Amino acid sequence: MMHNLKKLFSALFFVMLLNASAQDVEGEEISVLTEFQNTNGSEGRFEVFFNAVNRYNINSAYDWLDTIKIYLSNSQKANDSIAAQRYRVMQTQVYNDLGEFDKSIALAKELYAKKDSLDSSSRKIILEVLDDNYANLQLYDKQIEIRKEKRELGYTDNVAFYDIYSNLGLHRKARNQYIMEVKPTIADNDSYGLAKYHSKVGNYLRLDDSAPTALSELKKAKAYLDVFLNDISKEKTEEQLFESDLLKAEIEGNIGKCHVLLSEYEEAVPLLENSIEVLNSSSRNSHKSEVIENTLNLADANLQLERYTSAKQSLDIDFENISMLQRIKRNSLLAAYYDKVESFRNAATYYKRNERIKDSLTQKQSSIIKQQLVTIVANEDLENSQRLIDEQKRINELARSEMKAKDERINLVFISLIFTLLGFAGLVYAYLKSIKNQRLIAEQKHIIENALVEKDSLLKEIHHRVKNNLQMVSSLLSLQTKNTRSKSAIEALEEGKSRVKAMALIHQKLYQNDDLSVIEMQGYIESLINSVQSVYKKGGHNISITIDAEGTELDIDRAIPFGLILNELVSNSFKYAFPENDDNGKIYIHLRKNGEQGYFEYTDNGVGLPDDADERAHSSMGIRLMNRLVNQLQSKLNIDKENEGVRFWFNFS
Repeated sequence: MMHNLKKLFSALFFVMLLNASAQDVEGEEISVLTEFQNTNGSEGRFEVFFNAVNRYNINSAYDWLDTIKIYLSNSQKANDSIAAQRYRVMQTQVYNDLGEFDKSIALAKELYAKKDSLDSSSRKIILEVLDDNYANLQLYDKQIEIRKEKRELGYTDNVAFYDIYSNLGLHRKARNQYIMEVKPTIADNDSYGLAKYHSKVGNYLRLDDSAPTALSELKKAKAYLDVFLNDISKEKTEEQLFESDLLKAEIEGNIGKCHVLLSEYEEAVPLLENSIEVLNSSSRNSHKSEVIENTLNLADANLQLERYTSAKQSLDIDFENISMLQRIKRNSLLAAYYDKVESFRNAATYYKRNERIKDSLTQKQSSIIKQQLVTIVANEDLENSQRLIDEQKRINELARSEMKAKDERINLVFISLIFTLLGFAGLVYAYLKSIKNQRLIAEQKHIIENALVEKDSLLKEIHHRVKNNLQMVSSLLSLQTKNTRSKSAIEALEEGKSRVKAMALIHQKLYQNDDLSVIEMQGYIESLINSVQSVYKKGGHNISITIDAEGTELDIDRAIPFGLILNELVSNSFKYAFPENDDNGKIYIHLRKNGEQGYFEYTDNGVGLPDDADERAHSSMGIRLMNRLVNQLQSKLNIDKENEGVRFWFNFS
C-alpha cells in the first residue's frame, strides 16, 4: 500500500513539473498556484494566497484545496502548529469560494475559538469569511454579531446595515442608509470612489424597479470610472486595474439588466455578455451570484429577440449555489422557452416545479425573514439609542462647561463696563467724524460703480465689434472662394474661414456673458461644432459627438487657442476620418480644469493617421498650428496612432 502511494505522489509531481516547464517554454502566464508552491515557508505562501489579484487565474479552487491539504498534513506531521493554523485559514477561504458555506463556517468557528493564538491578519480574514458565509446563508442576525466583533477589534468604524436591508428586499431603505453613511466620506476628486458610489445607488434603484433612474446613476458610475482609468497622471497597480475591470463589468451588467427591464433587448445583450465574461474571472461569491443573474437576463433578452438557441444555451448552464429566487426565474424562462418552441408538456413541467418551490418558499422563509427583520431593526434601534445616549452626555458636559464660562464672563462684564463708559465718549466723537468720511466714501463708491458699469459696456461693445469684424473677414473669404477655381486654394480659404469663425465665436460668447473674464466651454464647444458642421454639409451629420466639459470655464487667453485647436481636430475628423461611411462614427471631447491643473483629450474612431503622418507633420499647416497653440498653453501635444482611430491629449495649467 505504501509503495503504491509513493508511486502515485511521484507521478503527480512529475505531471506538475511537466506543466510548469511547458508554461515557461511557451511563455504563458504562470499560475498563482505555481508561485505558491515555489514559495518557501507557510508565511510566504500565506502572503501569496491572500495578496493574489486572481488566485484562480489558471487553477481551480479544487486544485488549491488539494494542494493546501497536502501542506496542512505535512505541517501537522512536523508539529508546526503555526503553519497548520495558516493553512487552515486558507482552507476556510477556499471552502467559502467554492460555495461550501457550512464547511467554511465550521472551520472558521473552530479557528476563532482559539483567537488569542491567531495573529491580527488571520483574525480579520476569518471574520470577513464568516460575514460572507452568513450573508450567503441569509443568517443576518449572525452576520450582525460578526460585524460588531469587527468593530470592537478596530477592523471597521461602524456597523453597516444597508446590504442586509437589500438582501431582505428593503432596497429603498438600503439606498437611503447607504447614501447617508457613504456619500459624506467620498472626496470630490475621488473618481473611483464616486464610480463605486453611483454603481451601488444605481443597483439599489434597479432592484427597487426604478430602471430609468437607475440607468442614469449607472451611466454616471461608468463615466467616473472612465475618468479614473483615463487619468494618466496617476499610476495604477495591477490590483487596482483588476478591481476596476470587475467594477466596470458590474456596472455594464446592471446597465444591461436595466435595458431588459425597459424592453431594450438589443442594447442589453452585448453588455450582459461582456459582464459575464469578466466576472467569471472573480472568486467572490457576490460575483458568482451576479454571473447567474446576468446569464438569466441574457437568456430573457434572447428569448424576446427570438434567438431560441442562444437562450437555451444560457439556461442549460449548470450553476452551483443558485438561490431559490434565481431557480424560480430560471424555471420561468425555461417554461417560456418551451412555450415558444411549442413543447407544451415540458413547459407545464417547469410551471409545476415553480409552484412547488413557491409554496415551499412561502412556508419556510416567511417566518425566518420576519424574525431576521425584527432582529436587525432591534439591533439598529439599540445602536441608535446608544448613540443618542452618548450624544446627550456630550451635550451635558458642554452645558456644564458653558455655565462655568458664563460665571467668569459676568465678572469680566463689570470690569469691562467701566472701560466701556470711558471709551464711549471717544466713540461718539469718532462716530460723528466717521459720518462725514462715510459720505465721502459713498460718493466715491458711486463714481467707481458707474465707471465699472461703463467699462463693462465698453468691453462688451469692443467684443461685439471684434466679432462683427471677424464675420466680415469670414464673408470676404467666402467671396474670394466663389471667385477662385483652384481646389487647393478653395480648401485653404475654407480652412481660414473656419479658424476665423472659431475666434469670432469666442468674442460672441464673451459679450453675451455677464462675466467678461471667462467663457463656459461646454456651450462654446457645442456652438463651434455646429459651425464646423455647417462648413462640411455633406459629412458629419451621422457622427455621434460626446462632449464632456460641463462646468469648465477658461479665460480668453486659453479659450482662443483651445477653440483653434478644436476647430482643426473636428475639421480633420469630418474631412478625413470617415471617408466611406460615418454611420458608426464617434467623436469624444473631454475637457477638465481643477484649480491650476487642466486636461484635454480628443478621440475619434475613424481610419486614423496615415503611416507617414510624422513626415507630413512638418508640411501640414494644421499640425504645425496645433503644436504652436499647445506651446502657447505651455504644454506638449501627444498623439496616439496605435489604437483604432486617433487620440490627441495634453495637460495644461
